[in-house]
Amino acid sequence: MAEAGKIDPMHQFTVEPIVPLHIGPYDISFTNSSLWLFIALGLIAAFMAQGMKRQLVPGRWQVAIEGLTGFVDDMVKVNIGPEGKKFMPYIFSLFVFILTANLLGLFPLAIVPGFHQFTTTSHFSITGVLAVMSFSIVLIVGFARHGLKFFSLFVPHGTPLPMAFLIAPIEFVSFMVRPFSLGLRLFVAMIAGHILMEVFGSFIVSGFNGGPMGWGVGILSMLFIIFVSALELLVCAIQAYVFALLTTLYLNDAINLH
Repeated sequence: MAEAGKIDPMHQFTVEPIVPLHIGPYDISFTNSSLWLFIALGLIAAFMAQGMKRQLVPGRWQVAIEGLTGFVDDMVKVNIGPEGKKFMPYIFSLFVFILTANLLGLFPLAIVPGFHQFTTTSHFSITGVLAVMSFSIVLIVGFARHGLKFFSLFVPHGTPLPMAFLIAPIEFVSFMVRPFSLGLRLFVAMIAGHILMEVFGSFIVSGFNGGPMGWGVGILSMLFIIFVSALELLVCAIQAYVFALLTTLYLNDAINLH
């Protein structure tokens, strides 16, 4: 937002309490982040309920659900193989949640006074938890399936013994960085796009309140924000896909020790 002529593009990411609540020293207030998480959950539940009626002649909702399910199922089959079927519900839930949360953050609801949408995936506390969940499943599957042999993942097959002492630590560090990079990639992509739109939006308002030169800046900024908004729609889908895709690749490593 703007205050005293200054642009504050980070204000849109502020977590604010809606229903303040404290239990002793712990703050468990219901915040705008919590609200938008519930909105995302409600939309997903409604979407799935509409598409799972199993009509003899599929309606548009059923076709959409089947298409989305088929898309994720193909991704799981290609990257994990037949054994990936058991992970299909998790990967599907992950993809749909991230996609929904990303798209909700693009709704132009700020035109309503006192109301502003909140992008939950623009906070590392959310994307980090999703990444840790995925990484934890990878570790559990890896050790449950292979035991201590899971550590052979850090030494590629055919590596000479002298090189193994050099490659193993590098592979281990690379493996342990995965949850951080997984959560950071989504977080950075979401926050960068929204900051850019906020800045261009401020240029539009400032430009149209100025003289002829200002109108030129405002019109140019409007063209830029239209382009950035279209790009953000694409980024929302790509980031959801990348997060789900990398999760399936990590699971493939845990199952097949590639």
